[in-house]
Amino acid sequence: METLMHIKNRLTDIFEASNKPLLNIYFTAGFPALEDTVLILKALEKAGVDMIEIGMPFSDPLADGPTIQESSEIALQNGMTIKKLFEQLEGIRNHISIPIMLMGYLNPVMQYGIKNFCESARKVGVDGIILPDLPFDEFNEFYAKYFHENQLSNIFLVTPETSTQRLHQIDRSASGFIYAVSTNSTTGGTKDLTHAASYFERLNNEKLNNPIMIGFNINNKENFRYACNFANGAIIGSAFIKMLKESKNIEADIIQFVDSIKN
Repeated sequence: METLMHIKNRLTDIFEASNKPLLNIYFTAGFPALEDTVLILKALEKAGVDMIEIGMPFSDPLADGPTIQESSEIALQNGMTIKKLFEQLEGIRNHISIPIMLMGYLNPVMQYGIKNFCESARKVGVDGIILPDLPFDEFNEFYAKYFHENQLSNIFLVTPETSTQRLHQIDRSASGFIYAVSTNSTTGGTKDLTHAASYFERLNNEKLNNPIMIGFNINNKENFRYACNFANGAIIGSAFIKMLKESKNIEADIIQFVDSIKN
């Protein structure tokens, strides 16, 4: 049975406090190098990003396009695991104040144990979890209590195909924000966002309880600003991963990348 989640964390706080478009950057833990996670987190906060999504690499990332898939493969080859990521994040709240989310797939999280996973996430200061292949009904029946006990927002994805009834069911069970996928394709596409305007308008017209962040195909300042006409902010992943792959100076290049989007 779905319930309205009463969660309070850095993620819910930032939406309450901010009336500006919010920029969420995704990167894959353990990429380009295994120990780059903390370096990237610090550089992103310094650059003025509003929230961060850390990808937990998985061998079969169904929703991800080739850029993020490749970063996952490299991260796994580098030795990245969920356990290793939590070790890297120990003490991160001494350095990072903005919201941090973990995004990944259900299989590795189940192997770690969802209860243990939620507890470990809370201990290191994670605010939200995004598991695109976690079934909505399964979450409500079996796992919502672990998220609630650890004040973790569970962020659901919706697509242009999500029915109005399902959208409101998801809205009642979600916390933090609704992740509005701009297209039915995988991440990293180059399709013009204007094709999704009627979908974005429909989401706005439903007067959801949760804020909306738009992801997939956001890769430059123009796309970011366009998405923010319909939502509280937008999420950039593949374009950022491409930049990291080519970077010779990660901190400087991150600051330049974020500036190119926000300013």
